[in-house]
Amino acid sequence: MTSPEPARKAADLAGESDVYDVVVIGGGPPGEIVAQYAIADSTRTAVIVEHELLGGECSYWACMPSKALLRPVELLDAARHMPGVASLVAGRTIDVPAVLERRDGFTSHHDDKYQVQWANDTGIGVVRGHGRLAGPKQVEVTGADGATRIITARHAVVLATGTTASVPDLPGLRAALPWTSRDVTNLHEVPRRVAVVGGGVVACESASWLHGLGVQELTILVRGGGLLDRNEPFAGELVAQAFRDAGVKVLLHTGLDEVRRADPAATGEGRTHGGEVTLRFGDQTLVVDELVVAAGRTPASADLGLDAVGVDVGASHGFVTTDDQLAVRGVDGQWLYAVGDLTGRALLTHMGKYQGRICGAVIAARAEGRPTDGSRFTDLADDGRVPQVTFTDPQVASVGRSERQARDAGLDVEAVEYDMAGFAGSSLLRDGYVGRAKLVIDRTTDTLIGATFVGAEVAELVHAATVAVVGGVTLEQLWHVVPSYPTMSEIWLKLLEARSAGKAH
Repeated sequence: MTSPEPARKAADLAGESDVYDVVVIGGGPPGEIVAQYAIADSTRTAVIVEHELLGGECSYWACMPSKALLRPVELLDAARHMPGVASLVAGRTIDVPAVLERRDGFTSHHDDKYQVQWANDTGIGVVRGHGRLAGPKQVEVTGADGATRIITARHAVVLATGTTASVPDLPGLRAALPWTSRDVTNLHEVPRRVAVVGGGVVACESASWLHGLGVQELTILVRGGGLLDRNEPFAGELVAQAFRDAGVKVLLHTGLDEVRRADPAATGEGRTHGGEVTLRFGDQTLVVDELVVAAGRTPASADLGLDAVGVDVGASHGFVTTDDQLAVRGVDGQWLYAVGDLTGRALLTHMGKYQGRICGAVIAARAEGRPTDGSRFTDLADDGRVPQVTFTDPQVASVGRSERQARDAGLDVEAVEYDMAGFAGSSLLRDGYVGRAKLVIDRTTDTLIGATFVGAEVAELVHAATVAVVGGVTLEQLWHVVPSYPTMSEIWLKLLEARSAGKAH
């Protein structure tokens, strides 16, 4: 996608105008992308209204800092499993200050000037403040000084405010000022004892880097019966076993009853928020130095002014529902859209960016009077074609439906699994490789509808699986997709051979 050629007025780029073709509330990746695509190669104008940092949660508090923390941990672990290198790192630990400094580099030390420069270079203005709908095509912006202004959109308003971390209303929990995802990705000190509440992606990834950075006593408290319960069961089992082997306690079927903290204090993001924390669950107690709550996300829709345009999100638990062209349901006139986590369709940055591309293309086409009936203008990936990677050790990479999800949907499926330790590619990667792979196959069409890979370095396998799922590739065709030897991609051949040998179920 190229930047628009026509020069924008200085007032447009500075956010000083009162009228734009497109107004986006929320400056995370989905909002940035939708603004870019909506005005590309045109004279249209766009502005992003953002009350924090342009670049959003992903750039400063989620994807980027978390992966910057995880990668050094992964590398050290890989070295410990490689003869000829293991002896060089024996007894060595992570250089925490260096890791945190690199992390801060990826978050630009929470300075968004380069993101603003990108927006302006792309022809997008930026307005600082809280945006909310004031009526059809009207956005009220409240600045840090309390002053308000109205910005009007000629063509479209896009909601891209995402979600915020949820902290359940349990006795003493909120008063204890626990860490949320923002704190744990931006930690500035490593507590000696930590408890992580939750069993999903954020909880498991957080526990991975906390342990790698030197937390001495780490406990994961999971209300349900396993980790990563939206994946195939073996994924959570393998991750849980790896945690336990590393000395991390994983307590399943464990719900918090009460939390008490000595001298809670708002000491700042990523710093210990007071004294010792006492957790009570059942007849047990646990004392830690910090508590991380990773208990899901809440849509940031409470103060968006949705009532001003007749949108009720009560039935959708705060999520703003859209059609497959990302237009908000229940609003006439094809002017209001929503993208990213706020829609509840798929709470993943790459999916929000995908929606942004589609939504921006729809807005551009409608502004120019062009039809929008092609697949490029329709969100198709959310219908059982979503890829995701959890960067734990082992990694979990998946796309499409799990076997349970497929059967619950009434599909006639078969599944085939294979031990990922059993071939040259994985054996060469590291000694003692542990992992597993699984395909879910639609019997009616003989096509792949789901795939899961668990093991070191499996993140790069999932895109091939995504292509197969989205493209409706048959298993017969996959026989002619020759994997390079000796690479991890050989797992595809091993799975096909296992199916032919009658090991599918």
